[in-house]
Amino acid sequence: MVQRRELLTWKEVEQLIDNLIPQFRAEFETMIIITRGGIVPGGLLCEALNIQCVMNAAVDFPFEDERKEAKLLAWPRFIQFPNDDQLYDHKVLIVDDVWGSGRTITAVKNRAVAAKGEPFTCVMHFNPYRSLFSSAKPDYYAAITDARIIYPWEIDRGPDRVLFDQPE
Repeated sequence: MVQRRELLTWKEVEQLIDNLIPQFRAEFETMIIITRGGIVPGGLLCEALNIQCVMNAAVDFPFEDERKEAKLLAWPRFIQFPNDDQLYDHKVLIVDDVWGSGRTITAVKNRAVAAKGEPFTCVMHFNPYRSLFSSAKPDYYAAITDARIIYPWEIDRGPDRVLFDQPE
């Protein structure tokens, strides 16, 4: 099955950010940007929301078994994550570009909860059709999609160029 792709413009990204901003009912002391996808939307949101304390989280899901179901069960490995005392008793906005399976942002949220922070998740695109969590969804999202989203900062760079230029 070929997944539908959607190529966004910078103008569409601006509209997504504009859709997100009115949703926020709390003021956040801290933002965790999930690398790499959350870097651009996180930067735009921390400026718009005047969040001064911005940190990042890098998460990997290593696996050795090639079976698809084994890959989905891999435990997260945190390559980078803020210290617990930086999250303790803080309202934390966790930002990524898209909630696909939901594994990465959920792992970051759970780790923030373990640090006694009060985390809220935020993505530009929520894909409930790919989510591994039937009852969970982001606290804030700008759009629902079933497509593979290609953001303007991904075009003509890195592996996405190769994937986007080749016919399926």
